[in-house]
Amino acid sequence: MAEHTVAAFDEDLGQISRLIRDMGDLASSMVGGATKALLNSDNALAQRVVSDDAIMDARQRELDDRAITLIAKRQPMADDLRHVVGSIRMAGDLERIGDLAKNIAKRVGTVGLAATPRNLSHSIDVMAQLVLIQVQGVIEEYAARDSAALAKLRADDERIDVKYTSVFRELLTYMMEDPRNITACTHLLFCAKNLERIGDHVTNIAENAYYVLTGTQLPANRPKQDETAMSAPAA
Repeated sequence: MAEHTVAAFDEDLGQISRLIRDMGDLASSMVGGATKALLNSDNALAQRVVSDDAIMDARQRELDDRAITLIAKRQPMADDLRHVVGSIRMAGDLERIGDLAKNIAKRVGTVGLAATPRNLSHSIDVMAQLVLIQVQGVIEEYAARDSAALAKLRADDERIDVKYTSVFRELLTYMMEDPRNITACTHLLFCAKNLERIGDHVTNIAENAYYVLTGTQLPANRPKQDETAMSAPAA
């Protein structure tokens, strides 16, 4: 391969990596913004998060276009092909994280600050911080090429599952204690589930990033600790 062709190929790969980092930064901003808007009843911030989803979608389309063009023109092999295909998969999960953050933001106006019990707000905040650490960490560890840290980050999703189960049970308790809480708590339940799903998408990103870096798959049998199905009252 001629020297100028190698340089162009490296630049194409570098641009794809930069787009992944940009999408990761935007995903982190959207998750943090959506949670802050929810807890503070900040409708203006919530609307900005909703608007940011269009930027996320555009970046995913740009990455897909660049990746497909690179495959068609450069015909990458082995590690390089794994890098490109893995980036497409990671971008898909980052786009879904943006969608879930947008879904949280869209419920802000309906929930309302006055309807949210203070200790429940704290529980949602703790869960959101766990999720935000995961979202920020997965792209940082991938950029640092730290496969061991990615494996640990993937295992740490269990903490989010445990917290989600706790929040779910708290919400049920509030609804049973006072029917006036049902509407707000139902919306908060959807928000908590969206946070839990964001954690799952981070897990997918960590698995793909690990495979890109090492060429091997992490074990498929990571335990899930979401016990909400057992928490629901029997019919």
